[in-house]
Amino acid sequence: MSTGEHAPQQPIEVGILGATGMVGQQFIRVLDRHPWFKPTWLAASGRSEGKAYEDAVTWRLETPPPDDVRRMQVQACTPGQGPRLVFSALDAAVAKDLEPAYAAAGHLVISNTRTARMDPAVPLVIPEVNGDHLGLITRQRRERGWTGAIVTNPNCSTVVIALVLAPLRQFGLRSLMVTTLQAVSGAGYPGVPSLDILGNVVPAISGEEEKIESETQKILGTYADDAVSMHPLVVSATTTRVAVIDGHTASMSIALDAKPSLDEVRAALRSFRGKPQTLGLPTAPAVPIDVSDAPDRPQPRLDVGKGRGMTVTVGRLRPCSLLGTKLIALGHNTVRGAAGAAVLNAELMVADGWVD
Repeated sequence: MSTGEHAPQQPIEVGILGATGMVGQQFIRVLDRHPWFKPTWLAASGRSEGKAYEDAVTWRLETPPPDDVRRMQVQACTPGQGPRLVFSALDAAVAKDLEPAYAAAGHLVISNTRTARMDPAVPLVIPEVNGDHLGLITRQRRERGWTGAIVTNPNCSTVVIALVLAPLRQFGLRSLMVTTLQAVSGAGYPGVPSLDILGNVVPAISGEEEKIESETQKILGTYADDAVSMHPLVVSATTTRVAVIDGHTASMSIALDAKPSLDEVRAALRSFRGKPQTLGLPTAPAVPIDVSDAPDRPQPRLDVGKGRGMTVTVGRLRPCSLLGTKLIALGHNTVRGAAGAAVLNAELMVADGWVD
């Protein structure tokens, strides 16, 4: 991890809302020994309030939580309590009211939940792709009178898809047909019952297709005059749940106006870097998109951990007889698609001066 010239002079205290859930656990893992941020406050539902974190959580990750976190007392989700910078892994039904209340109370809420993503005054950010959308914070505060703010990261499949599409904007993105094969960890814990998923594919995930279709257009859109103009890309998405623990796979067929060669597409993907790489932000992978030439990659078991879970792997780049270009993309749904994405958003906010 690089601290870079934009590192704060001392660690910034942060809190985690929904700290006992699967994404909350990933926040704790990603933030462990982070050079910029120090978790000092954990909050969860009423049934966890007052307990030591180790007694409140059913820990599902391979590495145990840090000792200092295990001993922390879990607090209630009360706006105005906790550090100014908080990461939200709240359930959407709870986040709808709590996140705005936190922002109104002066907190900077870096949210992984879906409720505010398509709000026209809320940034929906992948730092390599559209960090300039953070400018919406000014509009958000002006319109709502908040001293804090809400900043969101995308749906766990959208982030994989939009990151791959971003380098291809130069060729004129026209349309996308995508089918996802999404890991069971994306459903949380206890998630999908074993009798429903083992030896099976579930061909529907409620709300996921709509998120991919709309969020991708917002992320790839243009920010100007305190607003985001949606990208005209037409997206048709099908989402499925498969018996994989971690890693969302996307089978993508893409129509590009310029009709580039496969070598041109491959070169654009391989050379892609964004502001996080330029700044050396701590959570940013050196290579955001890894392109494999192997005929049978990417595979979740082999590729999901690249770049500490922050690299998206692309493979099987080939011609599409219908739209022109097709490929397979894979990303870690609870790291690049959730906790890691939010932490990288916060790092960019520090570097850009949004965190005081």
